[in-house]
Amino acid sequence: MPNTLTNLIPDLYAGLDTVSREMVGFVGAVNRDSTTDGAAVNQAVKVPIVGAITAGDITAGAAAPDDGDMAPDNIDVKITKSRYAPVRWTGEEQLSVSPTGLYNKVQADRFAQAMRVLVNEMEGDLAGLYAAGASRAYGTAGTPPFGTANDFSDLAFAREILESNGSPLTDLQCVLGTTAMANLRAKQSGLFHVNEAGTERMLRDGIVDRVQGFALRSSGQVKSHTKGTGTAYTSDTAGYAIGATSITLITGSGTVVAGDTVTFAGDTNKYIVKTGVAVPGAIVLQEPGLKVAIPASATALTVGGNYTANMAFDRNAIVLATRAPAMPEEGDMADDVMTIQDPISGLAFQVAMYKQYKRVKYEVGIAWGVKEIAPRHSSIILG
Repeated sequence: MPNTLTNLIPDLYAGLDTVSREMVGFVGAVNRDSTTDGAAVNQAVKVPIVGAITAGDITAGAAAPDDGDMAPDNIDVKITKSRYAPVRWTGEEQLSVSPTGLYNKVQADRFAQAMRVLVNEMEGDLAGLYAAGASRAYGTAGTPPFGTANDFSDLAFAREILESNGSPLTDLQCVLGTTAMANLRAKQSGLFHVNEAGTERMLRDGIVDRVQGFALRSSGQVKSHTKGTGTAYTSDTAGYAIGATSITLITGSGTVVAGDTVTFAGDTNKYIVKTGVAVPGAIVLQEPGLKVAIPASATALTVGGNYTANMAFDRNAIVLATRAPAMPEEGDMADDVMTIQDPISGLAFQVAMYKQYKRVKYEVGIAWGVKEIAPRHSSIILG
């Protein structure tokens, strides 16, 4: 074995190239925040959130109006995980593989798998943000989207949700589960027509680019949601204006859980529950709240069915904060440490080598945290 990691760089990059092709989906779709580089695990970093500004009438006078003050709100973003994946060789193991001429390939594949398990864990954390991190939903629970030939209503109405919520629409992303993506490939023939799609990538390689402004991506980590047991709930008689998020429920029974889709009588919008209830009480809807006012009378609430949480969002709605695992200033027992950056996704992995008795161990590590910072710029396409 070499004394440093330098001679392993080709193996490491071979592993990165293998895994980076799998880093479609959420890891490639969300915003990356490097401002958390100096944050310890579970230490909060404040991300400022600027609210709406109230306009006023222009009236001539001796002085400008004394207004415009504002106290910005903020959201905490934390590095919540510092994880590693091990690759270890004994001298005997190396000796058994070396004569075959496959040592370098086996080494590259082991590093690829180490990186893959970490990326998949990050992907799962991002996919799990749907439960309390999207504003509203479109589609039919339990029915994969894009199942009707030449019909892109699912994308069109997901975009309508973002537009009506004021999303900047600058970098729209859509992450679909494998069944939804299969429907696109199987039933949306317009994507295969080169003269209509403008590219042969879907026809030749099954690769979907942008459709209706969304960069379409696929992920095996898209989550399935199990609804609460709530039934026969109604709102109280207080009445709730457009934009209200806290709705008091009376009568009824069972649970309403975070991530449930709920509708109110007279309103077809499917709202996502941020905070649920186990008995009659107040539920909290995700921002920006009601799009249709609830009258001052008991109004029936319906909890939607189980669904697959395909997500459509603006890139800046979700943050993935990453950094290298922290080392003491004095260093630790590692004989060598280096950082390898994936040229496609930009993810940086720390690789540390520890020489042991008759064996050597490598650790591929990365620290990260995820946060939905603008739920109003995120929606769910039900599947």
